[in-house]
Amino acid sequence: MRTEAGLQGTRRAFSSSKILALIAQHSVLCAVLGALLFARCGFAAAQESKVYRIGVIHQGGPYRAVVDGFRAGLRELGLEDGKKISLQIRETASDPKIVDEAAKAFERDKVSLIYAVTTSAAVPVKNATSQTPIVFAVGTDPVLSGLVQSFAKPGGRLTGVQYSTTDLTAKRLELLKEILPKVHRVLILYNPNNRSSREAAELARKAAKQLRIQLIDRQAASPDELRQQLQTIKPKEADAYFYISDSMVNSRADLVIELARAKKLPTMFSEQGVVAMGGLASYGQNFQEVGRLSAGYVQKIIGGAQPRDLKIEVVDKLELVVNLATAKQIGLTIPPDVLARADRVIK
Repeated sequence: MRTEAGLQGTRRAFSSSKILALIAQHSVLCAVLGALLFARCGFAAAQESKVYRIGVIHQGGPYRAVVDGFRAGLRELGLEDGKKISLQIRETASDPKIVDEAAKAFERDKVSLIYAVTTSAAVPVKNATSQTPIVFAVGTDPVLSGLVQSFAKPGGRLTGVQYSTTDLTAKRLELLKEILPKVHRVLILYNPNNRSSREAAELARKAAKQLRIQLIDRQAASPDELRQQLQTIKPKEADAYFYISDSMVNSRADLVIELARAKKLPTMFSEQGVVAMGGLASYGQNFQEVGRLSAGYVQKIIGGAQPRDLKIEVVDKLELVVNLATAKQIGLTIPPDVLARADRVIK
């Protein structure tokens, strides 16, 4: 039989080994928890330091203002270019091949998303990709263009901002008539391969008939053809130039303004940035504001939201802008009532 002293020794030995085992288990638990905490902190740090790459595709010219607004909007949201995000910009000069190549390259490079400016860019970008989220800024109905299923529920990889250009065709022609009450012959130029441009041209024809205006219809499918068409315009062949919604023509607005200045033609555009370049007047949305609103979609998508759940935002603020310096250069007096209604007058 064991003595009392022996039993106590056994108990002490058992207790010591139990304590050592508990200490060992505690150490393992602490190590595991520490590793998990370190991993979590490391993941959070990685997320904090991650730079999201955003591919930007636009046509150039006045559309640079959309990109400027986009960059400013991102900065306001704490997403500064070069820090938390990296904008990789491709200016396509209205060349469909360049749009297609840029979109495919962005998807191969696994950018976080693509920002496409104009319907002429957004449609081919959608067709050239299959996985990359796309945010767009378009001047036509994105449902009719086949970009989304509906304004409230886009239902796919695309979402973004819609601003009006084609829908304002008749109103802009009315404003041109108010600026030039005696206008009779008006030059229009557009790409016949662009469905939206053909629609806008038809709307212009209907409005011109009501306003008793004769449209001089010229077509160009590329910047080179546009330049050639402009060179064929004869002196006094037209009383004014009227912009038909066309991203290719708008991207080379500088060529139109150069012609208008040489032939002293009044011009009506849709975007005020072109008026700042020397156009006479414009009626439509502010491109910088269009870009700024687009930035909100980027913040939501990189935060985990799906484009299919983000409703289309419509820019509905319209502005009439008049350039008095241009009016003076071409010897034109702007009616006082038009100036009184202008949201901005460039002097």
